[in-house]
Amino acid sequence: MKKVMTMNRRAVLGAGVASVAALSAPTVLRAADRSIKIGVYGGYFKESFDKHIFPAFTEATGIAVNSVAEPTGEAWLVQLQQAARAGQAPADLSMMSQVSMLKGQQSNLWAKLDEARLKNLGNLLPQFINRYDDGSLSGVGAVAWYITLVSNTDVFPTAPTSWAALWEDDKKDKLGLLALVTNSFLLEVTAKTFMGGTGALDTEEGILKALNKLAELKPNVRLWYRDEAQFEQALKSGEIPMGQYYHDVTGLAIADGFPVRSTFPKEGGISDSGAWALSRASKKADEAHVFMDYFCQPEVQSTVSRKVGTAPTVKRNLLDLTDEEFAACSSDIDPIIPRYDLYSTKTDWLNQKWTEMIVG
Repeated sequence: MKKVMTMNRRAVLGAGVASVAALSAPTVLRAADRSIKIGVYGGYFKESFDKHIFPAFTEATGIAVNSVAEPTGEAWLVQLQQAARAGQAPADLSMMSQVSMLKGQQSNLWAKLDEARLKNLGNLLPQFINRYDDGSLSGVGAVAWYITLVSNTDVFPTAPTSWAALWEDDKKDKLGLLALVTNSFLLEVTAKTFMGGTGALDTEEGILKALNKLAELKPNVRLWYRDEAQFEQALKSGEIPMGQYYHDVTGLAIADGFPVRSTFPKEGGISDSGAWALSRASKKADEAHVFMDYFCQPEVQSTVSRKVGTAPTVKRNLLDLTDEEFAACSSDIDPIIPRYDLYSTKTDWLNQKWTEMIVG
């Protein structure tokens, strides 16, 4: 849980497990009289929620969950917007990427949430709380995941400590990096590593300065990848021995015995995430608030981390995860938070400059 805001990668985890017809078929967990439709990323991700999360919620609350696999990219946002104009909701509550959250706010798609009914909201880390410009609540953190600095331990026995390692001379023709400005978050990495923080990207002048610095590492890049599997195989073999990749997937490769590592640099890993958002066309606001409040409980977040593999959205000291379990999905190092605002307001300009200066 790529290609605009990494939400689509969660569908990749289950790629090939279901046909389009099967993905569109909801899974219903029966309960008495109350129910809610919840959209989640498809494939393995949805299967994990259907098995480990939704049944426990139904047991605790008596509310049935009708889970719906979301299509990838921003297609789900478009479907929700079109349906809302007709007064309908394909799902009441949906797991949305951060850029989709912002675009939904711009079209007033999301119902404003009642904080008084979310007694567990204070458990969340601040970056996982979404608000409209007037301060009203538009979304509540669902899941998070990290992109980290990965390397092959046979080729690089010593772990890197900083994202600056990507620019070093001994990395020439040895890197694999995500190919899009909107999913690599390399602008933020550059700003945090060399420019004092992502606030340096507030102006187009600052963005261009970051792009110029980023262009310096082009001789080091062997592969700008869209196909994750291609880079993963090259990383495992040592053919492309360093780059950026997903912390949880790298952990699976480590568990399978491959000579790879995932490093949280001193500047932090890149924390991407999805949020729960309620369609304004939904008639299930009561049930949605019950679910979001339930999901913000530390014990539920611990279960999600253990069973789904995502990073928790609540504060570390509230969780019952062991140090090993927490390290498998997250880090205490302050993360790099993507500048989602830029990708919702400057998409065309950023894509043009990225093509001209970086991958063109």
